[in-house]
Amino acid sequence: MRALQITELTGPDTALKLVDVPEPEASHFLTPGSGVVVDVHVAGVSFPEVLQTRGEYQVKPPLPFVPGSEVGGIVRSAPDGAAVRAGDRVAAFCMLGGFAEVAVSPEFLTFKLPDALDFAQGAALILNYHTAYFSLKLRGRLAEGETVLVHGAAGGVGTAALQIAKGLGAKTIAVVSSDEKESVARDAGADEVVRSTGRWKEEVKELSGGGVDIVLDPVGGDRFTDSLRSLREGGRIVVVGFTGGSIPEVKVNRLLLNNTEVIGAGWGGYIMSKPDVNRQIGAAIDELITAGFVQPIVGDRFPLDRAADALKLIDGRGATGKVVLDVRE
Repeated sequence: MRALQITELTGPDTALKLVDVPEPEASHFLTPGSGVVVDVHVAGVSFPEVLQTRGEYQVKPPLPFVPGSEVGGIVRSAPDGAAVRAGDRVAAFCMLGGFAEVAVSPEFLTFKLPDALDFAQGAALILNYHTAYFSLKLRGRLAEGETVLVHGAAGGVGTAALQIAKGLGAKTIAVVSSDEKESVARDAGADEVVRSTGRWKEEVKELSGGGVDIVLDPVGGDRFTDSLRSLREGGRIVVVGFTGGSIPEVKVNRLLLNNTEVIGAGWGGYIMSKPDVNRQIGAAIDELITAGFVQPIVGDRFPLDRAADALKLIDGRGATGKVVLDVRE
């Protein structure tokens, strides 16, 4: 089969090589001896793959390896007792091996793809939407009627968070850097939009009537302190990632004085050993799909042999929605 391998840790420009390799066996390292084999139609591209090309991600497989964590495709085979079977359209999270014509995923990370979503939206579903639901509901304790501020609101996690928050009955405020990204955020359900380059903290305070209940932050960097200041009493910042490149530090006296919280939301590390929790999140997201709230926004699409361009787009923070690779024409 055709696949992309990371052969050296030299960054998106030169790390990837298109190769022919044997198809994988029907076994996944998370569930040895069993796995769902998927004929991949579309693969999702995310920030972790950018980091992997430099050897900067926490998961460091030996070289060479096939990156790619999420796919949309058709089941070729599934283990006994799985919720999917051969011929099913699915969204699957394989962790590694997605940038290929065939991938293997654990049964508990493979979900039937509703008729309303295509393969590209399937490749955009698990990492971003499960992260958003886990971060807002399970970690952030989002309640109906609360206000959520989303940084990086035009990206994959950002658009997912806006849709999930709206589906859970929240008011949403998006932070973006351009008119184009504002349009994407509004399409994803943002009630209000502010510019990251302006006096967004003051605007957010005014729009929310004194402060927001939750800040969802996949960006990190210099704006973190202002995020703390934008919270109302009892507010929470949920930390999802650091696409801005720097990891902020917290002066805990701010938390004490204002009765606020900083909460970590590491979806992957949490659910890998908790299949039932992952199935519950999947069921909740299915309900939001049926209700019309979840409709993944697909951004730029590239053929498999142009994956480097996809990674560079994400690395340069130029992506809107979910960037994907069309594996099968």
